[in-house]
Order: sequence, then C-alpha cells, then structure tokens
Amino acid sequence: MKSTSLRAAAACGAALLAVGGLTAAATTASAADPVGLHVSGTQLVEQDGTPFVARGVSHAHTWYASQTPTAIPAIRAAGANALRVVLSGGRWTANSAADVADVIDLCRDNQLVCMLENHDTTGYGEQAGAVSLDAAADYFVSLKPVLQGTEDFVQINIGNEPTGNNEPQVTGWTAATSAAIAKVRAAGLRHNIVVDAPNWGQDWKGVMRDTAATVAAADPEGNTLFSVHMYGVYAQASTITSYLDAFEAQGLPLVIGEFGHDHSDGNPDEATIMREAVERGIGYYGWSWSGNSGGVEYLDMVRGFDPAQKTDWGKLIFDGPNGIKGTARTATFFSGTTPTP
Repeated sequence: MKSTSLRAAAACGAALLAVGGLTAAATTASAADPVGLHVSGTQLVEQDGTPFVARGVSHAHTWYASQTPTAIPAIRAAGANALRVVLSGGRWTANSAADVADVIDLCRDNQLVCMLENHDTTGYGEQAGAVSLDAAADYFVSLKPVLQGTEDFVQINIGNEPTGNNEPQVTGWTAATSAAIAKVRAAGLRHNIVVDAPNWGQDWKGVMRDTAATVAAADPEGNTLFSVHMYGVYAQASTITSYLDAFEAQGLPLVIGEFGHDHSDGNPDEATIMREAVERGIGYYGWSWSGNSGGVEYLDMVRGFDPAQKTDWGKLIFDGPNGIKGTARTATFFSGTTPTP
C-alpha cells in the first residue's frame, strides 16, 4: 500500500516478453557457491561475507525517468547506501533493457546497491491491469543480458505487492512465488532475489510469515530475501516486533521493503520500525523520494525532486534518530571507487 496515484497511473495491458524453453538444468550453480550479494542465515551479505544492511529509499523511475539522472546522485548525497527502483514491463510504459542498463550504471557510479522491482504485479487479483508473478519473472528473464555480472550490487525484486486482499491470490502466494523464483533461476540468474509479501505487501494474514520457509527451500541458490511493507497495519509497536520476531525465530532473512510515516490506511509507527531495524541489523527502504500525488503527497521526502526541499518525512528518515545518514554503511564492493560528483 502506497501512493494511490502511482498505483492508479493509467494502467494498461501488460506487454511482457514470454520466455520459454527454460529448464532447471540451466542453473548450474549451487547454494554452496554463492556469487555477489547472498543470504547467510538471517543476514544479507556481500561476496566476501561482510553483512550489508540497506538504508535506502524508493525512486519511481518508471513514471519519472527524466528525473532519474539527478535523483540517484541526490539520494546518494543525502546518505543512502541503497536504492529501490520502480520498473514496468508493460503495465505502464515499459522500461527496456537499455534503460535498465542505464539505471544500473547510475547505481554503480553512485555506490548504491540497486534493488530492481517490477511494479506490474501491484495488487494482482484486486486491481485491474495487474499481472502475475509468472509474467513479472518473464520480464526479469528478458533483462538477463544487462543483469549478468551485476550480482555484487543488484537485487531482483520479482514483483511489487504481488496480491491485493482478494482470494485465491493471497493464499496462492506461496506457490506463485516459488514458481517465479524457479523461473528466474532456470534462466541462469544468480542474483539475490527479493520477494514481497501478499496483502499489498503488508502480510496481515501472515501467509508469507507462515510459509516463508517453503519459499526459501524452493530457491536452488538458497538466496531469497523476504520483504514486508509496513504501513497502517503496523501502527502498534507490538505488531512490528512480533512480525520481526517471527522471522528471526525461523532463521530467515527479512527486509522492510517499504514504509512511511503516515498513510491513508492508518498511521504506521515509523519510530519503532526504524529503531528495531537498526537494533536487529535489518535493512529498510522508505517510500519514496518524490512524485507522490492523489492525496498522499505527504509520502514525498523532497518536494518536486529538489533535494534542497526536504519534507518532514524526508528530514526524519534521512536525518532523524536511527535514520539513513547516521546508520548507512557503503557496500564494501565499492571500496576504492569514487562516487559520481
């Protein structure tokens, strides 16, 4: 659950590339031989074993591609060590392989770990125009030529908020997510895979929480990171801590893939979200840099993509207690490189 206007932006029929003929035999790697960013117990670690804890934000690239060349350096300058990038395979204007390659280069130049997410799945089963996780996986397979060799700093977030609140999509999340992971792996992509929870990412029915181990076991690389989005469902500190405790108890890795300081569905406890993430070494990504409208403009961190005009939300997440600036550490992969000015 996030920007009403972004989800409602002129949805059209998906035009995803169908990729067939892939088999599990195409994946020759094993979990014992990880490349780049990978899961180790409850942690996301780099190739050399150094834990990487994301402190980042989302940028709605697919709707604001013209802003991306300046937004990415600005987000880095504000203190982030990671960026979640909104892409589309066809529900909105499709982001081509060449376009995605440019985004990846900008992330590398600015020393940002780059989570690429396919937004086309948002609200599947509830919102018109949304596509399945299977179709989203096809999109990432189509990007294989520009993704290969980027495993040290690029993550594949297969599908954003891949169900609404309707059945059978919610309880079908486990099988659909497992199959999408298998498709990406069969294509030979070894990146860390990030999977969003059902129920608009908030998992209020506990489907991801209760079946995450099954999904993790479906990944032959053993390299799946689970992502929960925390908005109004997480208005109470006890709800936040109990959800985080559940993953810790199972020994499974979790990232807070989105959260805000307010929302139309309730007022999330952002102070507890940020504090618990820091204390537990869990990554977080705030929503979002700029461009929200339709009544949720308060989710903008800067006004009009101007980094000199931070909102109260922007000041809080970047400069406040347990904020990005004070807790972000650059990935060791970028050691010895100089960010683009």
